[in-house]
This record gives sequence, C-alpha cells and structure tokens, in this order.
Amino acid sequence: MLAAAGPAPGSSEQRGGRFSVLAWEQVQRLDQILGEAVPIHGRGNFPTLSVRPRTIVQVVRSRLEKKGIAVHNVRLNGSAASHVLHQDSGLGYKDLDLIFGVDLKTEDVFQLVKDVVMDCLLDFLPEGVNKDKITPMTLKEAYVQKLVKVCNETDRWSLISLSNNSGKNVELKFVDSLRRQFEFSVDSFQIILDSLLLFGECSENPMDEDFHPTVTGESMYGDFDEAMDHLRNRVIATRNPEEIRGGGLLKYCNLLVRGFKPKSEVDMKALQRYMCSRFFIDFSDIGEQQRKLECYLQSHFVGMESKRYDYLMTLHRVVNESTVCLMGHERRQTLNLIAMLAVRVLAEQNIIPTVTNVTCYYQPAPYVSEINFNYYVTHVQPFLPCNQSYPTWLPCN
Repeated sequence: MLAAAGPAPGSSEQRGGRFSVLAWEQVQRLDQILGEAVPIHGRGNFPTLSVRPRTIVQVVRSRLEKKGIAVHNVRLNGSAASHVLHQDSGLGYKDLDLIFGVDLKTEDVFQLVKDVVMDCLLDFLPEGVNKDKITPMTLKEAYVQKLVKVCNETDRWSLISLSNNSGKNVELKFVDSLRRQFEFSVDSFQIILDSLLLFGECSENPMDEDFHPTVTGESMYGDFDEAMDHLRNRVIATRNPEEIRGGGLLKYCNLLVRGFKPKSEVDMKALQRYMCSRFFIDFSDIGEQQRKLECYLQSHFVGMESKRYDYLMTLHRVVNESTVCLMGHERRQTLNLIAMLAVRVLAEQNIIPTVTNVTCYYQPAPYVSEINFNYYVTHVQPFLPCNQSYPTWLPCN
C-alpha cells in the first residue's frame, strides 16, 4: 500500500505497458480533487448539496455492497484524471467522472443501482429538511442532470449525472462492460482510487512524500508512456477511430482550439472524415445537431466563453473540409447552423450588434463540383434549454 511497495513512481511496469504508478505530486493533486467539496445544485426550492467526491464514492460503494452488489474498483476518469497526471496540459477539467466497476447482469440490478444513488442523495440533504415525503422520483427531478442506460451485446453500463450550474457535474458511471472507454489518447487515463480511499479510512497519520499509498493509473489507449507524451506535448492521437461516437467530432475541435495538434497530416484527414461521418449518423436531424452544439457550448466553455467563437469556426472548417457523407443541401444546412451560432456568440459578447438576420457566405469543400452556390439568410434562434430533467433512462447517443 505504501509508495515503496510497488514499481518506481512515474514509470510503467514495462515500456509500452498500460499501467503506471503515480508520483507523489500526482497523488497530492488526486487527494485534493477528492477532498474538495463540490456543489450539487437543486432545482426549485431544493437546497444545494455540498459533498466531497471522496464521501460520494465511500457512501455509494458502501450502500451498493450492503445491497449485495460487489464493487470491483472505483476509478477517476476523463479530464480530471488527465489533470492529475499533468496539471499544465491545457485541458483543465470540468466533470468529475467516477467509474464503479460492478456486475449489471439483470434489469433489476440496473434499477437497484439507481435506487441506491437516490438513497444517498436523500442522506446528503442538510439537517432540518423533512425527508419523510421526499420520494426517489422527487430527488431525481431535483438533483439529476442526466440518466443513461446502455444494455447490448458489447456494452452494459449506466450513468447518473448530478447537476451543477457551472457545468462541473459529478458523473457516476456504473460499468459492467464498455467496449470503447476513450476518444483520444489524452483522455484515455483512469486512476484507480481504492488504495487512496483505504489509506484515508485506515491510517491515523497524514500522507507525506515518504508515507503515502501506491496509486496506479491506466491508459485505455494501451500505452501509458505514449499517451503521457501526447498529453505533455499536446498531440491528438487515437486508435480505431471508426469506433468513436458522434460526440468525438466536438471533442476533437475542442482539442484543436486548446492548441493540440494531430499526430500527422494523413492521420488528421482520415480521422476528420470518420468523425464527421459518425456525427451525422448519430445526429442526423438539424434540430438534434443544434441541441447538441448548444449544450456542448454551455457545458464545455464555462469561464472560457471567449473561446466559443474560435471553437465554432474550427468546427465549421473541419465539417466543410471533411464531410463526404451528406447531400449538398444537408451539408450547407449544418454549416449554416454553425455559422449562425458563431454570429450569436459574437453578439452575446457585444463584438457585433444583436441581429436577427444574418447573411452567411462560405466556399464549397474542395471535392464538391457544384458551381452555383447561393448565400442563405437565416433567423437566429434562441438557445434551446439543455438542462431539463428526464423521466426515464435515456439511450446512449
């Protein structure tokens, strides 16, 4: 359990291995993230809950095990894990993604997991709140941002995202099996929390550089050292890009705006075509595309609103250059939507006057042979709300 008991900190067990032991500075950052209280905002008259991620994990895990659901391990995933491993990556971190490894063999177990999380939310309510008449449905409407359940031949998992008005949601993912656990190498890291949590429960002495638990990280990309090199040098790389879902296009453009660069020009062109095609498969309707883009802008640029315009222009360029799966009018419709959102962002920042009609000109992609392109005049629509509650599980898009 102590640092001296495992492989040398900061090194993989063997070059090209997927695991690595965290250095003391990384363990400190991890401990700080788990110990900082995170607000879970309630809707309506429900109070804001202030809970440390460490406490959420301990309470949820304990309740699951009391119900007979074994938790194999708990991991920190995504941008928060990348931040722990390399603080100056340029990614920052938004959501706190916590993965509970569990067996989800039946529909009853899926439901039991959700019931356990609702019971924990009830316990997190402050003293003085009358809990007798608060039902699980009421708690879900008050504190849950999103519910997702996926159950098919390759994937069995569920997600419960707890609301945060600044976009820093606590996302509890319960995973039995998940074929694709990352999009790019720089967000492929998972940090196993069990040893650090056990140390906090058992040790009477505080951690220091010579006395702290051995904490292990894993890269789902497959090569921890290579993925770390990509994170330090801001390189965009992935494996099997055809498996990346539609949201990968939005993440890719976000990385570009933050100064990340594709590993090679050839890889970039192929990757962009794959991601554009998948985006239009998963979000085929223009209304779906608008909702997805607006929600992404709201949740991924908190405190970085000035970057929204650059992001939309980057997305516009990538879609314009790399979309090969659409009819001409569908492609122009999507490009027009992105341009309208960009204009609205500028208006919100008072860079241009507020407008209701804008004329957008753009060039066709190089491979398009059409000669006569007309401009389009489109009304700028107000933002669609994307923080509504959901009465039932949602399918994964």
